[in-house]
Amino acid sequence: MEFRHLGRSGLKISEIAYGNWLTHGSQVEEDAANACVRAALDEGVTTFDTADVYAGTRAEEVLGRALKGQRREGLEIFTKVFWPTGPGQNDRGLSRKHIMESVNGSLRRLGTDYVDLYQAHRFDHATPLEETLRAFDDLVRQGKVLYVGVSEWRAEEIERALKIADEMGFDRIVSSQPQYSMLWRVIEEEVVPLCEREGIGQIVWSPIAQGVLTGKYKPGQPLPEGSRATDDKGGSDMIKRYLSDDLLARVQELRPIADDLGLSMAQLAIAWTLQNPNVSAAIVGASRPEQVRDNVKAAGVKLDADVLKRIDDVLGPVVIRDPARTRSPETRP
Repeated sequence: MEFRHLGRSGLKISEIAYGNWLTHGSQVEEDAANACVRAALDEGVTTFDTADVYAGTRAEEVLGRALKGQRREGLEIFTKVFWPTGPGQNDRGLSRKHIMESVNGSLRRLGTDYVDLYQAHRFDHATPLEETLRAFDDLVRQGKVLYVGVSEWRAEEIERALKIADEMGFDRIVSSQPQYSMLWRVIEEEVVPLCEREGIGQIVWSPIAQGVLTGKYKPGQPLPEGSRATDDKGGSDMIKRYLSDDLLARVQELRPIADDLGLSMAQLAIAWTLQNPNVSAAIVGASRPEQVRDNVKAAGVKLDADVLKRIDDVLGPVVIRDPARTRSPETRP
């Protein structure tokens, strides 16, 4: 395993982070989840990402049990707050009340006294940003949170937060967690330049584009039985945008590139995200331990400029680049 600093902070994290968005507590049984976490630990993964909302809070519980007994100082545990975790009007968003209550719930479910990184899961247009940042800063001062970050924030939203933090003496954001892959590059035009300038690192999710970049979805063929695209609880809505025959045919043209490098398609896709110097880690999920073992082999892989150009030439017009595609709900969810 290779390690990188999280942005300009002193925190080092594993290049491959293990995430449990669509698996723990929903898609797979707990024994399988435990086996995947064990495989990640065995392969040198130290960074684990979750969120209070995943599987209706069950994902944090499963991850906490899976990591029980591990040396806490040897792990980096990340979680998030924003989406609804209960029926009440204040069980959502980035108000001080919800942040304080949510972090306590996350710590209890994860079985830890603190989280290494606490992330605003979306931008909250209905709460003053000063309120959110002060609550985050208080959690840092209380020792419940070591670093703060954001997920799926636009460049102008991150910039506003940095300005307020500097003016009010709050801890600055050190990370951004966006979707990023060969097919989804919306952060490159605005978010990445800002973050490079301000010392913020990207922890990217969906580096294999919901599984499409593994090559298992073939143009003109039925969707594989049991795949994410057929699971209405496993992200099938998100994967639909990638299922055109043109896009799937282009993905198949990446296979010779992966073969030439001795990589699986998934390894090539994950390694591609890690070529961006602003990326601190790529988050991978798994329903089977062998998927973890395959994915972690992307750590440390270097792709030369010719390979990157071949990939761009293949994917061409199917790449999504519009930064406006990153958006948070305009009102509370």
